[in-house]
Amino acid sequence: MPQFPLEDLKKDLEIKTKFLGEDFIFHTTWGLFSPEKIDEGTIALIKSIKLPLDADILDMGCGYGPVGLALAKKTSGEVLMVDKDFVAVDYANKNAKLNKIKNAKAVLSNGFSHVEGNKKFDLIISNLPAKVSKEFFWILFGEAKDHLKKDGKIVVVTIAGLEFFIKKNFEKVFGNYELMSQGNGYFVACAQLK
Repeated sequence: MPQFPLEDLKKDLEIKTKFLGEDFIFHTTWGLFSPEKIDEGTIALIKSIKLPLDADILDMGCGYGPVGLALAKKTSGEVLMVDKDFVAVDYANKNAKLNKIKNAKAVLSNGFSHVEGNKKFDLIISNLPAKVSKEFFWILFGEAKDHLKKDGKIVVVTIAGLEFFIKKNFEKVFGNYELMSQGNGYFVACAQLK
């Protein structure tokens, strides 16, 4: 049986990148989504966001934090990053410190389970997982509506095969849908709470 370089494999991976005119360093590890580079959908999601200067933001399913932390540098508001994976939460918080971002924190939460019930956001963002049930999305969208401020937006990126489903359910829950951008195998879309 071949030997694997375990000690090397257990070392943090490092991604150096630039978002919205700012330099970032992200530490990641095997087992987290897209550990070697920021995926195209995440980059498109970040580029599609236009923020008010004081926006309060929720990054749902934050992973090691690229979306929430990139946007935290562009707002004076609070950025709450949540993920159901404790390793992701740990790395997101480490990356906030590494990038000297003080207005963002990550917490462990299954969807909105550990987001304060009365907490409202100007923007909820998510790189939606492709392989979950429709019931998960129904819960997520319903709770997102309850946690948005008036005129707040939910902006998501996911695989192209889910576009019709997302459009139909955004229109059902929020009464509107906007396709913001699309690329090779993914799309970015939003809805606004009117």
